[in-house]
Amino acid sequence: MHRSGQYIMQPSEYKAFIPTPLPPSLKIDDAMQQLLSDANIAIGRLDTMGHLLPNIQHIIAMYVRKEALLSSQIEGTQASLEDIFEYENHVSIHNVQDVEEVVHYIKALNHGLTRLKEFPMSIRLIKEIHYILLSQARGQDKTPGEFRRSQNWIGPAGCTLKNATFVPPPPHEAIDAMGKLELYLHEPTTLPVLVATALIHYQFETIHPFLDGNGRLGRLLITFYLCWKHVLEKPLLYLSYYFKLHRQEYYDRLNMVREQGEYEQWIQFFLKGVIWTSQSALDTIKQILALVETHKKLLFQHKISSPVAMALLDHLFIKPHVSTSEIASALSISYQSAQTMIMQFVKLSIVKEITGKERNRRFSYWQYIDYLSEGT
Repeated sequence: MHRSGQYIMQPSEYKAFIPTPLPPSLKIDDAMQQLLSDANIAIGRLDTMGHLLPNIQHIIAMYVRKEALLSSQIEGTQASLEDIFEYENHVSIHNVQDVEEVVHYIKALNHGLTRLKEFPMSIRLIKEIHYILLSQARGQDKTPGEFRRSQNWIGPAGCTLKNATFVPPPPHEAIDAMGKLELYLHEPTTLPVLVATALIHYQFETIHPFLDGNGRLGRLLITFYLCWKHVLEKPLLYLSYYFKLHRQEYYDRLNMVREQGEYEQWIQFFLKGVIWTSQSALDTIKQILALVETHKKLLFQHKISSPVAMALLDHLFIKPHVSTSEIASALSISYQSAQTMIMQFVKLSIVKEITGKERNRRFSYWQYIDYLSEGT
């Protein structure tokens, strides 16, 4: 046995990992202290930016979609941001199951953020979020909202319990471990919040308490915990892109904690992710702000700066995929006025027509989507 837990032989002759409750005794050396300082500065800058932006709710809504997409892609879901926009606009798409999986992730994320304003981090909340994540999508047969009652395992396709890459604790041990994790969430701790967040994510993924959706839910818990602890006032930090870019290293480092008790290397990897992701999000927000200014200037230069034109530009941040009739309805103008306005936007390359049809045409705020689509 080492400090992160031990593998115990089970009656069916396979070994399952039983994790040690948090927190471990950690060696926070100068290198980790520097990373922690850099991560706190990076996340602080991002949160400050969130307070300064006038249209932050729209950008958060787009980031939520991007996080949902990236987190689902890690699990093998095939969908794009465009697919999500089309689904939301009730346009027929070919990969409905994949997109619905992403849409339920968005619902689960938004539900969790709303509930945290009135309800603490807890097993009850985790189960609620899991239910929304799986109940009407692929995985609805995997007991949504309930801890597993059978053994699960992680490994390549076709592997068994005896040759799996990792076998989490059996059901009764998993329930006990989740109870201890819930206690840790509420315990006063001397550890920095970002370090505690890294430990919580590791512990949840190691317990793997559900039959399906553990990876996605574990990544959600990072944002929920940081918001609950008021490290983030605006939910702008999502690590799925970083984990996707370094997928194998992510899995290897989690396993190094289980195999060797090496918490410190995992925490350092996690803190580097916070720094990189915070900077990446800041860069994207700056690009979006510059895009707004560029397009406003363009409209002024071409004398298309009426209140309706500005309202359309604002609307494109909420709905970057639109039709003429949707614009007319959203802005309370005639179909003809909407058509004239959108064609002026096409002429200036602010939007692109994306169907190639004569009728039922749709338009994309393409540069905005390009900035948000990085990594998807």
